[in-house]
Amino acid sequence: MSDTPIYDVVILGSGPAGLQAGIHAARKKARTIMLGRMDNSSLYWAHIENYCCQLKITGEEILKTGRQQLRNFGAELRDEDVLSIDPDGNRFSLKLESGDVIGAKTVILATGSSRNKLKVPGEKELLGKGVSYCVDCDAGFYRDAVVAVAGCRSAAAGGAVALTNFAREVHLYCESLDVADGLRNLLDEKGVQVHEGMQIKEIQGETAVTSVLLDDGSTQAVDGVFIELGAKGVLELTAMLGVQLDESMKYIDTDKKQKTNVPGIYAAGDICGPPLQMAKAVGEGCVAGIEAATYAKKLDEK
Repeated sequence: MSDTPIYDVVILGSGPAGLQAGIHAARKKARTIMLGRMDNSSLYWAHIENYCCQLKITGEEILKTGRQQLRNFGAELRDEDVLSIDPDGNRFSLKLESGDVIGAKTVILATGSSRNKLKVPGEKELLGKGVSYCVDCDAGFYRDAVVAVAGCRSAAAGGAVALTNFAREVHLYCESLDVADGLRNLLDEKGVQVHEGMQIKEIQGETAVTSVLLDDGSTQAVDGVFIELGAKGVLELTAMLGVQLDESMKYIDTDKKQKTNVPGIYAAGDICGPPLQMAKAVGEGCVAGIEAATYAKKLDEK
């Protein structure tokens, strides 16, 4: 990792938890970067009336102000997603959708908790029977198979690339592909069949997925459908790190200092469970930012 930039604190997620974490980490003079697109945050589309000392404000306004605060304190921002996190000694190596690799002494997971649904017939009925929301979890079940991926951003494109290591044929369906050039080129290199302007309207099959119905009326025979809408989610990013989830297997388990069971990995906000409120996210982000910055400085002293 000697040729890659090393950050004290890398924050995944651009919502209130990530912003507050970045503000506190940067104020402690930690080299800090926040990764993620502002409109991936559920707050972006919200109107807030129940946050202390604020009568009414849009989520977009809050996020724009927070991003400016981050810059004012010296943090970096990049509007792209992370495709993978790998351990590298007592640090971590993160591959971005642009193809760049950065190093991190600590990582704060603040990507939110929602699993965006395609909301088409067959999705719910065939979940676990060919429908999946986690490429890293389920790709191994589709060796030499034909699979479809639904989504327009890094989760879908990165998932499609990963599936080429298992599946015989990978089809990516999206309204308009919205990823960095490096990831788009990788799709071509790996032979992913990208169908821009086409969307899945129904997932078909009785006891297992057999095909998808497309919005032009045609069908494509597939053995599995991976729904990857938005940025990489918690299950994908933590699958190889051993980060412990709670009993529901939906949220990351942390202590009162927002530490996970993996040294150097912290989590904050909706990704840690309910109540899914901005006030909680901001508080946890504050703690995570301070703790991560402190941990990174201790690593330098060893």
